[in-house]
Amino acid sequence: MTTTSISVAKAKSHFSELIAKNQYSDERFIITKRNKAVAALVSLDDLKILEQYTEKQGLAAIAGKWQGFDEVADAMGEIETLRANGGKGRDVSL
Repeated sequence: MTTTSISVAKAKSHFSELIAKNQYSDERFIITKRNKAVAALVSLDDLKILEQYTEKQGLAAIAGKWQGFDEVADAMGEIETLRANGGKGRDVSL
């Protein structure tokens, strides 16, 4: 997977092409304005991974503040393993 920087102006004029490259060749794009990164064009799969990571960080932060809830953190780690394995693995009970 490659990442390419592209100006806002060029991104606007080649938007359809960038989406196709992103979708079919897994190319990511960093969109710049005056040579400063301001946005990114990533695949839906990448976005889902980012959202899961953010969600997990939020839950882990909450669980870490409760005394005696180590099993919650352990279960969350096992859930992450299940996600990584496509839902296949040993049974996890909360």
